[in-house]
Amino acid sequence: MWWPAALAAAVALALGVPALVASGTSASGSASVAVPADDSPEAGFARDMATHHQQAVDLSFIVRDRTADEPTRTLAFDIINTQANQRGMMMGWIDQWGLSQHSAAKPMAWMRMGHDYEAHDGSLMPGMATNTQMAKLRSLSGRDAEVFYLQLMIQHHKGGVEMAQGYVDMAKNDVEKRLAQSMVTAQTSEVELMTDMLKERGATPDVPAS
Repeated sequence: MWWPAALAAAVALALGVPALVASGTSASGSASVAVPADDSPEAGFARDMATHHQQAVDLSFIVRDRTADEPTRTLAFDIINTQANQRGMMMGWIDQWGLSQHSAAKPMAWMRMGHDYEAHDGSLMPGMATNTQMAKLRSLSGRDAEVFYLQLMIQHHKGGVEMAQGYVDMAKNDVEKRLAQSMVTAQTSEVELMTDMLKERGATPDVPAS
């Protein structure tokens, strides 16, 4: 499960990261962006979204082993690849900035808006599934697994969109801002797709109480 993110990190370091690092001037001669501080929105968003993305990858691997339904497996495959690659990019930036991949700060503290989400049972940020919900997904198969995965992933995406939009609204780094905006656009579209997939299965987006 680690290799897509590791590969993406290597690609980010080789290709994408120099655009985010202060080291003289860019190829066009314009000044490059200053290295973010450890407590900056840039560093906080990269760390927190990487954590958020990792759970989406984990959930998607689980459902791929629990159903033979091709639309669900295709969606899971797309999420695995997209979010593992994005996670690798963000971790590559953190490394290139010379910052720790972990922080003692409360998740989403960088949003500086008094975010009051209380972490519980492994759910560290809005939208993240709990350990209990992930264990339940592992216990299901077929249609039941598909429905529960889609319900969990809709909530996961909504939390991710909130976080990404929060960064877009305060970003000072154009490259990272573009990545965050792409997350908002893509995940909003996927929420619509997953809602339609649930309708086809006679289910709603509401996650049942554990």
